[in-house]
Amino acid sequence: MKHVAVLMGGWSAEREVSINSGLACTEALKKSGYRVTPVDAGRNIAQTLAEIRPDVCFNALHGRYGEDGYIQGVLEIMGIPYTHSGVLASALAMDKPVAKTLFKAAGIPVADGRVFTRREIQDGARYDKPYVVKPLNEGSSVGVTIILDGENMSLQDLPWSFGEKVLVETFIPGREIQVAVMGDGALGAVEIRPLGRFYDYEAKYTDGKAEHLMPAPLDPEDYEEALRLALLAHRTLGCRGVSRSDLRFDDTGEGRGKFYMLETNTQPGMTSLSLVPEIAGHCGISFEELVCWIVEDASCDR
Repeated sequence: MKHVAVLMGGWSAEREVSINSGLACTEALKKSGYRVTPVDAGRNIAQTLAEIRPDVCFNALHGRYGEDGYIQGVLEIMGIPYTHSGVLASALAMDKPVAKTLFKAAGIPVADGRVFTRREIQDGARYDKPYVVKPLNEGSSVGVTIILDGENMSLQDLPWSFGEKVLVETFIPGREIQVAVMGDGALGAVEIRPLGRFYDYEAKYTDGKAEHLMPAPLDPEDYEEALRLALLAHRTLGCRGVSRSDLRFDDTGEGRGKFYMLETNTQPGMTSLSLVPEIAGHCGISFEELVCWIVEDASCDR
């Protein structure tokens, strides 16, 4: 019987979401016959894993230190196979400016933008509205702010709690499209219609805050293009296992709409409201089957 340590919690801004994902995966693995040890990952995680000696780690950590290459590096050193992407792909995907550079080089459309330092903003830096302000390396829309035309707010008015730099991007109007990739293929695309301004943290993890349209109501050609871009992003970053790419589809003008890649998540959520399980379910893959596939796909980079 394979012994799986499910890593969850941690100390990032996404701790609560990680615990929800981890508990759901723990139950699914137990039902499927695995021996499972849930682990609330602290800074002594290497010692904890050395004591429990798992065969594989299911990495349900989200945010910094969980999906940015740090925990992956620890598991590589310890020689414990782990789920989702490896050290380099995790680090590249989590660093939004670096990922954008790679996407652009691969021919994947991205929004215009630039990185501002705290000093530049204090000195009065400006960016044409509408725009989006993002931390460089947080997930789940933590710290994201949208400033639209006509709003009496500037970069100098925003709270600052996520490091010395922020990414500011031109706001892309249109529709929220999310695509799941599993192994070597794209599973499908869902459209998200949030009740608020955008698909923020609350909309992602509070039932009733967003409408999910599965499959995404796109023309067949556009649907296939969304899948193609997500799979290309997955491969460009060197991801493995399951990933989810977030796109904007700007169909507000004349002619055909255009997709823009926002980011690729190397460790998408696995809660009851998460999109990858929803997309997989539409393809006939149950939650338990999805979680088991992820475990059996676990490996080390070396």
